[in-house]
Amino acid sequence: MSKERYWQRRHMKHQAPKRHKKDHCHWFTDISATAQQDKLKYPGINASNAMAEIDLEDMEKYKSIIKEVACEKKVDPALIAAIISRQSRAGKTLNKGWGCTNTFGLMQILITSDRRRHIGTDLWANKEQICKGTNILIDFLLRIKHAHPDWSKEQQLKGGIAAYSAGDGSIHSYETVDSKTPNGDFSNDVIARAQWYKTDGGF
Repeated sequence: MSKERYWQRRHMKHQAPKRHKKDHCHWFTDISATAQQDKLKYPGINASNAMAEIDLEDMEKYKSIIKEVACEKKVDPALIAAIISRQSRAGKTLNKGWGCTNTFGLMQILITSDRRRHIGTDLWANKEQICKGTNILIDFLLRIKHAHPDWSKEQQLKGGIAAYSAGDGSIHSYETVDSKTPNGDFSNDVIARAQWYKTDGGF
């Protein structure tokens, strides 16, 4: 089946969903550019929720590993699942584990070119890779917490998620936290997907 037919079939099952109570969250912006991956006609939290749901069937293959890592690292499993959904669509966008340029695995960890040839392409969805991605996330969450102690916990969480994508050097203010992330929506999108995986996806 061609990729175009695959996404058409997926999209037919995911017309605009009912709004969740959290749609009023003040921090959420239009993510129509991201939603275009699935040819969705609606933006925002509804699009994030739909994309998370589209990825759920594939995400189920990794649920036990995600929950195991989450327990060990004391991170919400829904957040790990949300990053995997955003970064690799639960593996669907990867080619033997590789994404764009030198990014590898479900959570799309940056691999330097000199190490690329040493990475086994059959290891992209194992526990070690998810642990590495989660450790990177934790590191960025701590960096943002220390760099912005006056931010609320919600703001620090959002900043850490944005830093996972753009680096903590790109996070200067809460108002522009997503300005350097892909499509300008990474943290907003991940948080919305995490909310869906928490309430509706069994994470």
